Amino acid sequence: MGKVILVTGPARSGKSEWAETLALQSRKVVVYVATAIENPNDQEWHQRIQEHQKRRPQDWLTLCVPVELAATLGDAKPNTCLLVDSLGTWVANLLEQDKLKWEDTLADFLETIELVAADMIFVAEETGWGVVPAYPLGRTFRDRLGSLVRQLGTRSEVVYLVTGGHVLNLSALGSPLLAPNS
Repeated sequence: MGKVILVTGPARSGKSEWAETLALQSRKVVVYVATAIENPNDQEWHQRIQEHQKRRPQDWLTLCVPVELAATLGDAKPNTCLLVDSLGTWVANLLEQDKLKWEDTLADFLETIELVAADMIFVAEETGWGVVPAYPLGRTFRDRLGSLVRQLGTRSEVVYLVTGGHVLNLSALGSPLLAPNS
């Protein structure tokens, strides 16, 4: 299994920049796995995507993978570093899945990362630090992403929290909890 790194934190905290720094430090061929779906009618979203693209080195390969993340990871070559940005967007893209389908998707994802020989850096948002959303879809998103981040964190070699302009190595500062139902 390749090295698994999780970079998490709130919006606009610098998660992606830190993940990009880690990918550069890997000295491997970097494959940027973008989970966003471009919407030509949303200029602000398009601008955010362009900001990310401008920061990346020209020699990085970019794959747009809004749904089939496990399959893409499973196809990775051992000499690569996959930077997946972001898991929150991936979860949002799959919100229409019912509970059982989502559990299968999540299990497939977690099983796949155990088999991948490439290094993997995952960027994930922390959404559960605020109020409980007042609508069911918001709660589903928050709960699914929170569970995914927790389970991935226990499988990661290093977990970073980026917040307040600082990077914290949570793996060095804390102890992992067992994944739910472990």
